[in-house]
Amino acid sequence: MVVLAASICTKGGKPIVSRQFRDMSRARIESLLASFPKLIPTGTQHTSVETADVRYVYQPLEDLYIILITNKASNILQDIDTLHLFARVVSDLCRSAEQREIVKNEFELLFAFDEIVSLGYREPVNLMQVRNVLEMESHEEKIQEIIARNKEAEAKEELKRRAKQLEMQRREQQRRAAAGAPSGGGYLGGGISGYAPVPQREYVPTPARTASPAPSSLRAPAFKGSGMKLGSKKSQQSALLDALGGEALLSEDMSAPATPAVSHTPEPVAAAPKNERGSLPPVHAESVHVVIKEFLNLELMREGGLNHLELRGDMNLQISDPNLARVKLALAPAPASYGPELQFKQHPNVAKFASNRDRVVALKDPSRSFPVGQPLAVLKWRYSGKDETYVPLSINCWPTPSNDGTCDVNIEYELEAEHVSLHDVVISIPLPDGSYPTVSSHSGEWALNPSSHSLDWTIPLINADERSGSLEFSVGGDDTGVFFPVKVSFVGQGSIAGVHLASVTRVDSSEEVTFSEDATVAVENYTVV
Repeated sequence: MVVLAASICTKGGKPIVSRQFRDMSRARIESLLASFPKLIPTGTQHTSVETADVRYVYQPLEDLYIILITNKASNILQDIDTLHLFARVVSDLCRSAEQREIVKNEFELLFAFDEIVSLGYREPVNLMQVRNVLEMESHEEKIQEIIARNKEAEAKEELKRRAKQLEMQRREQQRRAAAGAPSGGGYLGGGISGYAPVPQREYVPTPARTASPAPSSLRAPAFKGSGMKLGSKKSQQSALLDALGGEALLSEDMSAPATPAVSHTPEPVAAAPKNERGSLPPVHAESVHVVIKEFLNLELMREGGLNHLELRGDMNLQISDPNLARVKLALAPAPASYGPELQFKQHPNVAKFASNRDRVVALKDPSRSFPVGQPLAVLKWRYSGKDETYVPLSINCWPTPSNDGTCDVNIEYELEAEHVSLHDVVISIPLPDGSYPTVSSHSGEWALNPSSHSLDWTIPLINADERSGSLEFSVGGDDTGVFFPVKVSFVGQGSIAGVHLASVTRVDSSEEVTFSEDATVAVENYTVV
């Protein structure tokens, strides 16, 4: 089998993309392709035609032809199999078989053609192998990049630690100098030997405070004292900065108070509440403010159904105005779909819910007031069972093995609890070791997570207006079990159990009071197994 050239041309014989695998001139290829449409027989279903010199093996691609030009001694069965592989590669790289799309991806097509045929002979490759070569991704390379980033981070931390060490040594020398000055003054009457250490201790802090002015004038006293040690450590630090690639800002004023080290340590602590809330919109707190928090722990089965579900919630009341301390909170009616399995528990000073009446949160003693200026947990609730009514988001992951050693995965979600909005949703699907996906269609955004070797599908917001979405990808491997467990994380706005306030009124006058409510849902564990 000898393939002379592989080409994609119009029905008139005009070449769009052509790759010669043997030494042939451009004019020769154009002449062969120009004569090809005249040789196609009419009224037959053959996909090959011969001339005195070459054989054409072709396949229609909508308004185009993909053609293999071979010698007449070539095995036509192998040629047809090679032609089919060429056609699958074109369909995989181009969204449609239009001339504009072919020209747009012409270089990728030529690279793929070179992987299939080399010097006129077919290489033993399939579509998945060609796709992996074109992506040119290496799992080992990614691991090395992660190791390099970790080393760089460790070097930066070491730099900060040394900078803090130097600052502590400098301050210690200043304290010693301040403590030694009066004792040196006591020796002034004793002679020259008592006078010598005084300028030495006075000049040591000076070069440490301003490193640039007149180093030559300070070199002699610094050589005798401990200032020379300080300078040597500073040079080691500068070498470390140079190795890190130009982060010289930390070494410009090493004698200043260690503000970089101090300012970096509180940042993660200050950012933690923002990360817990995610992108939820802020809520303006009124004089009567209610905070509702729910925590969800559930495990769905891939075939459908629920293994277990646990929902915990609490309501905290915050009153900032003493005039509004004697109030009662009326809850909205419970949804009809939620049964009696949802158990409530009140604060010891809060009255129980009366049966067959509206749910009201009020103190047992009407003459008492709620605490002012501090939150009080007035109500808690819990559900544990297998009722799918409390599942806010259904996940359907459907992997299908293919005959070419790959697996097509279709995963979709749908919002079940329309009264809850889900923010910062991340659906993580595990991937087979050493394989990387080719995503064909998706809503939202997706990215590869190298630490867990999974595909992280991110949806900024899921609500009643945009309640569903899907993602499709193919990846090497035929074991459907590796795509589980699918992990889900999000921050919800609202209450899954439907607990929220209807009104807040004064106990003495039944006058309605303006209130604010902040209801959130946090995920502890959300998996599909």
